[in-house]
Amino acid sequence: MNTSDGWRPRRVPEARGRAGTPRTPVDYPKIGRSSVRRRARGMTHSEAVAGLEAAEQQAHLDRRDEAAFDDGGRRAAELAEWQRVVQLLAVSGGPYDPDADVVVQEELAKDRRREEAEQQYRQEQQRVADRAEELARLGGAGRLDRSVPSQAGDEAARELLDESRDYRVAEVDAWLARSLADQSGHYADPAARAAAVGSLPVPVRARAALLAALARTGAPVDGDLEFVGRLAQADPAATTALAAWLDTAAVVKDGMS
Repeated sequence: MNTSDGWRPRRVPEARGRAGTPRTPVDYPKIGRSSVRRRARGMTHSEAVAGLEAAEQQAHLDRRDEAAFDDGGRRAAELAEWQRVVQLLAVSGGPYDPDADVVVQEELAKDRRREEAEQQYRQEQQRVADRAEELARLGGAGRLDRSVPSQAGDEAARELLDESRDYRVAEVDAWLARSLADQSGHYADPAARAAAVGSLPVPVRARAALLAALARTGAPVDGDLEFVGRLAQADPAATTALAAWLDTAAVVKDGMS
C-alpha cells in the first residue's frame, strides 16, 4: 500500500556491505522526519493540521497491511514530526521554515559534528595504515634502524601489522624496543614512554628494558643483540628481572667506587 508521499512501507532488511560486512544502519525515523519537513515547508498552521490528519489516516490504513508494520519506525516518526510542526505553527501561524526551526538546526549541527568526527576517525585510520605499510616496507628491506625516528601512533601501526600476521612485525618490534630503550624519537617524551606500557606487547617492553640496562652497564649495545630479543620473547618476566638486576648491580658498583 502506497503512502501519501509515494513511499511504500516494507520490512526493513539488514543493510550489508559488498563483502557482507555490516554498514551503518539506515536511520528510517530520520528519513521520516526529513520527509515531513520537506513537505511542510511554507505551510500555515491549518495546512499543517491537514497534513497531520492525512498522515494519521494513512497510518490507520497501513495497519491493515502486515508489511507496513515493520517500517523501521519511519511512520511513527512522521506522525510525531507532524504533531511537532502543528504545535510550532499554533504559536507562529506560519509559514513553516525548517531553516528557522531550532530543533531542525540543532539536529543538523549534531549531524555535522558527527560527520566531522567520523571523517577525522577515517583519516586517522588511513594514517595508521600508511605508517604500518611504511614500517613494514623498511623492515623488510633491512632499513628500519636508528635513522628512522619513532612517531606518535607507531604502536597502533605495529598492532595493525600484528593483526594481519605480517611477518615483518618482528622487525618493527625490534625497532620499537630499540627506540624505547634509547628514549629516542617519539619516546623522548616521558608521557609517551609511560603510555607505551599499555600499548606495546610485554616482550617488546622487556626487550627495551634489557637493552637499556645493558647500555647503562657500559657494555657495547650497538649491534642487533639478537639474543636479547629471543630472551624477551621466551620469558619476558625473566628478561625484565634480569634488567632490574643489572641496574641494581650497576648502582652497587657505582657506590663502591
